[in-house]
Amino acid sequence: MKMRLVTRLLLAIIIGVAVASCIEESEPYIPPTKAEEDALLAEYLDTLTNRGLDIDTTAMGVYYIIDSIGNGTFPQDGDTCVVKYSGRFIDGSVFDSTGDNTWEYVLGAEGLIDGWNDATRFIDEEGSAFLIIPSELGYGATGAGTIPPNTTIVFLVDMVEIKPHH
Repeated sequence: MKMRLVTRLLLAIIIGVAVASCIEESEPYIPPTKAEEDALLAEYLDTLTNRGLDIDTTAMGVYYIIDSIGNGTFPQDGDTCVVKYSGRFIDGSVFDSTGDNTWEYVLGAEGLIDGWNDATRFIDEEGSAFLIIPSELGYGATGAGTIPPNTTIVFLVDMVEIKPHH
């Protein structure tokens, strides 16, 4: 009986040491350089193109893919846009989402990232699109909140409603 207890204890210690040796200490996160971001973005865009997706680019440099066409009414500066969105990194991990809720903003208003203001003009009411926003049109070399510096961000945006500016 005592021998069985010692054997189990030794086995538990051996398993514990084996498991502990497999656990790596987490490395501190080092944000990408601008050159690394550009390389990741180019690879991401190539992957999308190779999957047969039609990628358009705004004059500012935001990439977008129309997912579904709506009713043909596009927002203008001053209009209130009602959207649902999911914000992701190019690795697919989510950093923000409205979920089932909506979010309203005024197109062209200050306080929005340049890439968002630029690209949502191309989504008509009841339509949806993927926006691929390079860091210089997003949160730049400093990042913000959970978004690291030099990070391309991707949004799936559903334009639920456009309330015209009066």
